[in-house]
Amino acid sequence: MKSEANTWTKTELQIYILLLCANADSVESKEEINLIKSKVDKKTFRKIYNEFTKDTEEDSFEKIDANIHLHKYNQTELSNIHKEINEIFLADNKFGMMEQNLNRILDNIIY
Repeated sequence: MKSEANTWTKTELQIYILLLCANADSVESKEEINLIKSKVDKKTFRKIYNEFTKDTEEDSFEKIDANIHLHKYNQTELSNIHKEINEIFLADNKFGMMEQNLNRILDNIIY
C-alpha cells in the first residue's frame, strides 16, 4: 500500500532516517534511541516516532526518498547525514548484516 509522503523539515527527516537505522535489526537499543533523542526536542521526537511506528519499510523508503529530493541537500549536509547514520549503527557496538543492507539502500536513496 502506497503511503502519502509527508513534507518534513530537515530535522524531522533526519530523525526519521535515524529511527529506521535504529530499527534495522528489528531491535531499537536504548543507546540508539538515546542518541536520536539527543539530536532533537521531545515533541519532534514523539511526532516522528509515532509516525515511524505506523509505517512499513516500503513506506519509510518512499517518504525518505521524497523528502530528500524536496530539500535539495548539499554535499556537506549529505555527508553529515551519513555520519549520523553510522553513529546509530555503531551505538550498540554491532553492525550486523541487516544494518549493512539498510546502509546500502540508504546510500542509494540519499546519493
